Amino acid sequence: MAETPPLDEVPRAIPDEPRRIRIPYVWILPILVVAAGIFVAIQQKLAQGTTIEISFRTADDLEPNKTTIRYKNVEIGEVAHIRVSPDRKSVVVEAHIKRSASDYLVADTRFWVVRPRVSAGNISGLGTLVSGAYIGVDVGHSAVAQRRFVGLEVPPIVTAGEPGREFVLHAEDIGSLNIGSVVLYRHIPAGQVVAYALDPGGKTVTIKVFINSPYDSFVTAKTRFWQASGIDMAVDSAGVHLRTESLASIIEGGIAFRPFGEIPAEESPADTAFRLFGDEERAQREPNTLARRFVMYFQGSLRGLSPGAPVTLRGIDIGEVKKVSIEYDSQAGELRFPVEVDLFTQRIHGHRSPPAPAEENDRTLIDSMVAHGMRAEIKSGNLLTGAKYVSVEVHKGAMREQVGWDAQPPVFPTAPGAFDEIQDSLGDIAKKLDRVPYDQLSARLLTTLTQLEALLKRTDAVMQRVNDEIAPQVQATLAQARGAMQTAREALAPDAPLQSDLGATLLELSRAAKSVQALADYLERHPEALIRGKPKDAP
Repeated sequence: MAETPPLDEVPRAIPDEPRRIRIPYVWILPILVVAAGIFVAIQQKLAQGTTIEISFRTADDLEPNKTTIRYKNVEIGEVAHIRVSPDRKSVVVEAHIKRSASDYLVADTRFWVVRPRVSAGNISGLGTLVSGAYIGVDVGHSAVAQRRFVGLEVPPIVTAGEPGREFVLHAEDIGSLNIGSVVLYRHIPAGQVVAYALDPGGKTVTIKVFINSPYDSFVTAKTRFWQASGIDMAVDSAGVHLRTESLASIIEGGIAFRPFGEIPAEESPADTAFRLFGDEERAQREPNTLARRFVMYFQGSLRGLSPGAPVTLRGIDIGEVKKVSIEYDSQAGELRFPVEVDLFTQRIHGHRSPPAPAEENDRTLIDSMVAHGMRAEIKSGNLLTGAKYVSVEVHKGAMREQVGWDAQPPVFPTAPGAFDEIQDSLGDIAKKLDRVPYDQLSARLLTTLTQLEALLKRTDAVMQRVNDEIAPQVQATLAQARGAMQTAREALAPDAPLQSDLGATLLELSRAAKSVQALADYLERHPEALIRGKPKDAP
């Protein structure tokens, strides 16, 4: 075997110098083309900005690479693709927003399609007949970024940057209001409805209104808002009421507001909540800080009495009917008809009432009124409509009663109304008529009619006999009487002989009477002549 040489005799490796990679000249042009393509792609990607998705119900008037997205009529993006959502209930619009507008994409930003629309109040979007539909944007104020949005089917009212303030109204229903409905202050257009939503639970709605400057300065803590939609016609116990605010409110609905009272108050800040009343009359009512709930039991018909009917005292409203219901008393086995009312007791002031808590004073006052005959009764307020109301009046001579404070709510004593009394009287008359023996009366009446018929027959026979027998004799007697009367008339005529004979006879009688008178006078003077005779005359 060969011997291993020593380490210092082993030759060292000499490394080669690094070689330069040389690209062939034929590849230079393709590389430049690829680099330019990458640069263009990057520039295009950067120019596209942010990609977002907007859901709409339909894709009407929307076209990819043609429909633009505008904010204050400035183009900030474009629709890229349109597809149907996985659940097939809507369409998803994929759009590219410019980088300069990427900060607009926050949680409360709203999108909607601007197209020609005709509503009851106005016509909008006519410009799109020429330029085509586009997607409008209302930038929100949230700090949370978002890339997926749900588009609005109805264009909202954009108030960003407008002078004025938003306020919140709570109501039981929205009535005929809609987005864009006018808000009026003393019949002057002062704002509009910008949004509404159903509250959780579904019992109330929340309405947002925007009041333009300077009318927003009139919104204070004492301001009242009410529905001014259409024509407000109310039919109640007081008659028929017809009100309207403006022609615009008749067509598209509206809201009116006005401060309550004469004392000025400070302006309310934005987003202050108010109650939206159903009409002006309710909105302008005096605020009632204390309302006592009572129940009243009436025996008569409650037809025409409905919740909201007034409770009056000598024509002054002191309360309101809240509920009309039916309850069954199983022990007595009868139906009762409770009417729950709210009495605003602070409207009744006791004369020289001693200082005491308000609740104690009210109870003492009501007890005193009831003890002196105060009762509740139902009255008809309008004969045309049949509406009724509850009247609290003093009934002189009424039986002493008390308020049932132990019940909840307390029971207020009642009295039958005049109509109920008439009904009761008619009922009593009907009961008495029911006790009349009509069968016996009918039999007696039939017997009487039979006897009357027989009597009439006999009378007819008598009259027939009179006509046949007596009438001719009477006629003959009348003829003889006429003849006698004619003879007497002829005898008594002025030129009749009887008249001249009668005159001579009367003359002779007159002379004889004078001779008798002379004889009587002579005998009175010479009574002895009856014995001696008349003496002879002297020679």
